[in-house]
Amino acid sequence: MPILLEIRERAAVPYHRWSVEEFHRMAQSGLLDETDRVELIDGELVDMAPIGSRHAFLVDRFAECLGSGPSASYMVRVQNPIVLDERSEPQPDIALVKRANYADRHPTPADVLLIVEVSDTTLDYDRDVKLSLYARHGIPEVWLCDVQAGELAVFREPIEGQYRLMHKPTTSETVAPLSMPGVWVALTDVLA
Repeated sequence: MPILLEIRERAAVPYHRWSVEEFHRMAQSGLLDETDRVELIDGELVDMAPIGSRHAFLVDRFAECLGSGPSASYMVRVQNPIVLDERSEPQPDIALVKRANYADRHPTPADVLLIVEVSDTTLDYDRDVKLSLYARHGIPEVWLCDVQAGELAVFREPIEGQYRLMHKPTTSETVAPLSMPGVWVALTDVLA
């Protein structure tokens, strides 16, 4: 019996955790391409769920409502990567970032003003994994849209890997990102 236990302990080997640099090299070498819907979360390659029509429509509506054109002090990025650290490069549905030239790099936590995740089949994952990931990296505000329930949850004030404040506005309310005065979303325009 002790021999079996010893073999099991030796069989439990650590697995490789990928870095953002290695992730990019996989793409450059052709191992991954645009058809591979994966994101890097804490060093693990995570398959992304297919985008359903309701999910796509809600992402489009949020982007449309949050967009203010090229003269705004921020940019709306739709399903594009942000680099949180050397092992995490998620692709949130929407990221409002400070206006800058991101041609040579992806935005980092210091650039991010707001993340919007639209969750159809991935609500548990977005809430339990990605939300804490964003909080750990100091993303000031995250909106989590539950497609199935037709609800929005607003998370603010990240502290020690979690958000201190959470608010669920009703669909008749207007929601405004804290860091962008004058920008707002009427939830009846998006969730109705």
